[in-house]
Amino acid sequence: MTEATAVTGRILVVDDDMTVRDVVRRYLELAGHEVRLAGDGEEALRLVGQQQPDLVVLDLMLPGIDGLEVCRRLRRQSAVPVVMLTALGEEEDRIAGLQLGADDYVTKPFSPRELALRVSSVLRRSRAERPEPRERELLDGGLRVDVPARSATLGGAELSLTTREFDLLVFLMSNPGRAFTRAELLERVWGWDFGDQSTVTVHVRRLREKIEDDPARPTRIATVWGVGYRYDGGQ
Repeated sequence: MTEATAVTGRILVVDDDMTVRDVVRRYLELAGHEVRLAGDGEEALRLVGQQQPDLVVLDLMLPGIDGLEVCRRLRRQSAVPVVMLTALGEEEDRIAGLQLGADDYVTKPFSPRELALRVSSVLRRSRAERPEPRERELLDGGLRVDVPARSATLGGAELSLTTREFDLLVFLMSNPGRAFTRAELLERVWGWDFGDQSTVTVHVRRLREKIEDDPARPTRIATVWGVGYRYDGGQ
């Protein structure tokens, strides 16, 4: 992604390190964003309640209410994009954040310029018009997806899907029988031209837990070894 593709908005930066907050603020403001700062989870939730930001940059290691709990509470009330800041060795927390619905992450120590590019990339994707599949309704046995309403049911029961999980499900169901690499899914569903492909793995795992009779032996979303994933439909 290049500087020319930058998208601007209201950004809330949540980090208990004053130096990190100041550096991130300066880079984001140079990129044209309006920036608000919070030093802990409680202040972050209060600021979100006062004025909904367009995106939240969220450190996971926060005093009091930690970043994972902040992300969990945000997802109960909002689909605001979240870019997590994590330490290099915090893989489990990173995966947990993605499972809660975070959109991207950057590991510390990080390049402030890279963070600014990722923020613009996530903002651009969140605002982009998603190409609608030809079908307004996708069916696979007891699985029913109402595309315009952005809702899905399994056996008549409503499925609780994050924004990314829903987009991934619609994309795969709209292209049955075709194998996609993780890089292709990152580009087609997330709109990223760079990023950690484990993001796709986590979201596929979460989808399987919600739509498969036995997630350990999936019949809908198949793993194509050495390639990626393919939607086969329920058997």
